[in-house]
Amino acid sequence: MTITTDSVPRVDYSKLIEPERVHGSLYTDPAIFADELQRIWYGGWVFVGHDSEVPMPNDYVRKNIGPQDIVMTRDREGDVHLLVNRCAHRGNLVCDEPSGNSSSFRCPYHGWTYRNTGELLGYPYRKGYDGTNKLDLGLGVVPKVAVYQGFVFGSFNPDVPSIEEHLGAAAGEIDRLARLSPEGRVELDAGWLKHKTRANWKLLAENETDGYHPQFVHGSIFSVTGSTIGPLYSDNSTAVTRALGNGHSENDLRPEFRKFAEPMRWFGTTPDRVPDYVAKMRALHGDDAEQILIEGGPHVMVFPNLFIAEIQVFNIQPISASECVQYSTAVQLKGAPELNKRMLSQSIGSVGPAGMLLADDTEMYERNQVGVSQLRPEWLDIRRGAGRERTDEDGFLVGGATDETAMRAFWRHYKGLMEAK
Repeated sequence: MTITTDSVPRVDYSKLIEPERVHGSLYTDPAIFADELQRIWYGGWVFVGHDSEVPMPNDYVRKNIGPQDIVMTRDREGDVHLLVNRCAHRGNLVCDEPSGNSSSFRCPYHGWTYRNTGELLGYPYRKGYDGTNKLDLGLGVVPKVAVYQGFVFGSFNPDVPSIEEHLGAAAGEIDRLARLSPEGRVELDAGWLKHKTRANWKLLAENETDGYHPQFVHGSIFSVTGSTIGPLYSDNSTAVTRALGNGHSENDLRPEFRKFAEPMRWFGTTPDRVPDYVAKMRALHGDDAEQILIEGGPHVMVFPNLFIAEIQVFNIQPISASECVQYSTAVQLKGAPELNKRMLSQSIGSVGPAGMLLADDTEMYERNQVGVSQLRPEWLDIRRGAGRERTDEDGFLVGGATDETAMRAFWRHYKGLMEAK
């Protein structure tokens, strides 16, 4: 379904996205994927990494913005940069290692050397350039870089709105995560696991705050482990799904945790098992500590690719219309070593190479991708809970724990981006 303007075919998204259903081609059409790269992945803010991954001057780590190979560096002044991993001469990769420490990068093809800020330092045999001392060439740089609570975002669009405007209410959820640290800081330095998935990236983004699937997809795990997670996602749950604006959404589980009023229940433990952590939090926050320890961390999807699931962080990067990579790591809270060990252990058990939760979800993503490639029916239904949505005291749309409020909000925001002039 396309329209033509000045002989250039354009997808007509009004015929593919309706309030309560979306067309299957949105997950399979290479033309739509190419459009997404320009409008979403290169045109807006994208989560890239965390500044704790480059803690020291001259540290670097390779990252991605969609298919773009990015080197995240920290210069000697302490500033974070996002460089495109491509020599300005003949396009060779200048950085091969996944991480390291270096003040410069040297292209192996012709020996051009660049500072870790992207500036060209030198090149061999200058006589070939009429003796020019300095060519006006450097590494490509991501023009907009922003750091919020250590989370690094980048955009190829120099005119993108501020990161505060982009995050909106989702910033408060990132603040909630940082507040769980006795030192007010999150660190993502436990290493990232890389999961390649034969599925469109949007299937993952939709799933992250879909409260309708856990009882079915993860039911066997919940029953074997005796987990209390399952009941959080049911028609009897007091938890809610909330659209936070700009395509962001959350499963707000706090109403359930408040009902039990048990500190550390959100983490599946009790204060006596993490006594040092609880003591630090109570000393720091006083009377407010109990609420923080009861409510726990956020379960929030930040458009388009950052998912914070209480004790884990996920980074979704698309490869093609039918393939993406999901990186995952354990949240580490500065000043909370005993809690961090348990977070790492639980993360390995749930989203590690033999993890239970991610294996379930990945199976669903890939089955979905095969399914949406079939000819009939053409549409996917996202109407669940539409008739019982309400507006909360902050003006956000709220649905039940199993409602598709977040999915509808995702697609409204997506449609606005894809139809923008």
